[in-house]
Amino acid sequence: MSEIFEFLFKYRPILFQEGEVSLLSPWPLPVVIGVAAILGVPALLTYLRARGRSSAMDRGILLALRATTLSIVFLIVMQPGLVLTSVVPQRNFLAVLVDDSRSMTIDDADGTSRAEKAAALADPQSPVMQELAERFTLRYFRFSSSTNRVESPAEMTFNGSATHLGAALSYAHDELQGVPVSGLVVISDGGDNADEPIGDALLPLQAVSLPVFTVGLGDESPGRDVQISRVDVPRTALVGSSLVVNVLVNATGYSGQTVPLVVEDFGRIVTTENITLPADGQPLVAPVSFTLETGGVRELTFRIAGLDNERVVENNVRESLIHVRDRKEKILYFEGEPRWEVKFMRLATRADDNVQLVVLQRTAENKFLRLNVDDGLELLSGFPTTREELFQYRALMLGSIEASFFTHDQLDMIADFVSSRGGTLMMIGGRRALAEGGYKGTPLEDVLPVVLEEPDASSSPTDRLVFLRATPTPAGINHAATRVAGSSEASAARWDSLPPVSTTNGIFDLKPGATALLTGEVVDGPGDDRDRVILASQRYGKGRSVVLAVQDTWVWQMDSSIAAEDMTHETFWRQLLRWLVAETPDAVEASASPESVEAGDPVTVTAQVLDAGFVEVNGASVTARVTSPDGGVVEVPMEWSVENDGEYSAMFTPAQDGIFEVAVEARRDSVVLGATESSVRVAPSGAEYRDPQQRRPLLERVAEDTGGRYYTADGVDELPEDLRFTGGGVTVTEERDLWDMPFLFLLLGGLMMAEWGYRRRRGLV
Repeated sequence: MSEIFEFLFKYRPILFQEGEVSLLSPWPLPVVIGVAAILGVPALLTYLRARGRSSAMDRGILLALRATTLSIVFLIVMQPGLVLTSVVPQRNFLAVLVDDSRSMTIDDADGTSRAEKAAALADPQSPVMQELAERFTLRYFRFSSSTNRVESPAEMTFNGSATHLGAALSYAHDELQGVPVSGLVVISDGGDNADEPIGDALLPLQAVSLPVFTVGLGDESPGRDVQISRVDVPRTALVGSSLVVNVLVNATGYSGQTVPLVVEDFGRIVTTENITLPADGQPLVAPVSFTLETGGVRELTFRIAGLDNERVVENNVRESLIHVRDRKEKILYFEGEPRWEVKFMRLATRADDNVQLVVLQRTAENKFLRLNVDDGLELLSGFPTTREELFQYRALMLGSIEASFFTHDQLDMIADFVSSRGGTLMMIGGRRALAEGGYKGTPLEDVLPVVLEEPDASSSPTDRLVFLRATPTPAGINHAATRVAGSSEASAARWDSLPPVSTTNGIFDLKPGATALLTGEVVDGPGDDRDRVILASQRYGKGRSVVLAVQDTWVWQMDSSIAAEDMTHETFWRQLLRWLVAETPDAVEASASPESVEAGDPVTVTAQVLDAGFVEVNGASVTARVTSPDGGVVEVPMEWSVENDGEYSAMFTPAQDGIFEVAVEARRDSVVLGATESSVRVAPSGAEYRDPQQRRPLLERVAEDTGGRYYTADGVDELPEDLRFTGGGVTVTEERDLWDMPFLFLLLGGLMMAEWGYRRRRGLV
């Protein structure tokens, strides 16, 4: 299309965009208009007075054709021209930035790599660079995770672990401050994977009208490719916990093919899941279930073997770290009345060495039974009355206990347990639970994930008793708490075979943002037969709230239809309780950013330090103890961040590949506030192979937002000419003739032929 435009109008479209059309004739405009009037008026009068066979319509059409012809002649006489601003040769600098990252080594469909194309294009002896060098002083830069000035493109290694395009543009702009710069030329596949938005880097360029000309390399479609795009691995887990990890898979060219997805723990296969690859452009979320039986920092690898004719196999694998903790987590279960649920819940968890279910059961007014406490003083006065006492637990379960039992301060404290401490509150159904227990209108109503409906005061709990058959929702079928069998299909079948459970609580609706894991179909009972919510959860502040709106899950163990060796009830409660404490933070928490780096890249360790009441502590003594893979230990003091209460940070640079373990301890005077651990994986990064196609939209945006232009590898020959007229720096004004455009003469000839043809057809010749 551009070639046709250039043929008709003499110049390419970009010159018309950048220039201004003007009349260049030396003749004064009034003189030319007068001459045109002298010649045109007699012709006009001749047409108007003409008689004979011609009609008024004929005279009008012929007049219009002749007038248009004379107008074009008039325009040619006035010598239209294009006024352009062009850069002065050898008076301006031009930065050439070449992508030096690993993604440039990917082979395209033509069998050559992007690196080969970039090296050939940036070669000073290439036609494009020679033409640019005739007009500009060139400065070369290579960029990946960092940007450097180079004397020659021959210094490129194409081994960068990341692509930070915005930082590269800023670096080149800063390097050329103080000299006239016509523009920046970027040769890249556009695979920017920096955390910073590209728009921030473009603002300074826009402010000084510095255009960026982008040259896109690489195929715009990934070809035949399978990619593991993301894995949702929790940061921590308890030893022996059943994990369900969602793996996001994208594939092109392998629709419907079944492949094994392998999960490894430090190279040891822990599970293999067969998945069916999705249609092109359709992501697949594949849930993978497995159990980690070994404590400590574990490196999980998710892998799909390379397939036939797959172009990029480096993106078939993802690694992630998880801290598997071999410790006992305390859960407080407060029950307001004796019932079988307490007994069978304790039986289900008694063999679990990593969950301590502390039971506080009210036996009479101000009388409590304490089970599984650490010592004789724990819960001696009943339910906790201070934050320090309650916040030592990682989850709180409330059974059939009415809201009026608690003081208002205790209800506020329970809400803070979730929102501020980050604990989990689970409320279990019962005649004194939820709305029936008077929790509507209390601080806990906002915390809960379900809508509490006011119960009918005229009905008794017996009148409201219904039996429900539990069914997992789409979210629940692959959830760690509700997957009670090895596969999702087996788990769904097992839920379908379980006997109904009962409830007196009418829970029908979720709050916005809440997730239902189990729903219940009414199989027996009076009143409303709508489906109920059985198990639901939501995030609330730093923590989470859960509702289990049934009162007798023990029938899943004791019903006559359940075999004696059946472990569904035990599995459900064991997994549910472990899930309750899985994300509960400690008083001292630490994280490393980024969690995966290459040797030589800096890592920032950040710690949040709280006291026993989970209040931020400033001025503490915090130390990070970094253990390298070879056993070397370095202690790094962490400094308090003045901007954020309770936040401390330090930086270190790993020098070798492997897992670096970071142990953080916080003290105030001689008192240990807490200790925690984090880790960093140091290994060559595979980020450059994610989404291996050219990111053309990004390159086009960079060019458009800065006043530059995007080029393909085939169209880059136009770059030198475009830069001459669109670049900045030292410029001059030049004029180019337009009167001899082929379009004008073709139009002139066409009008003359049209007039002759019309006359001939109408018999006027």
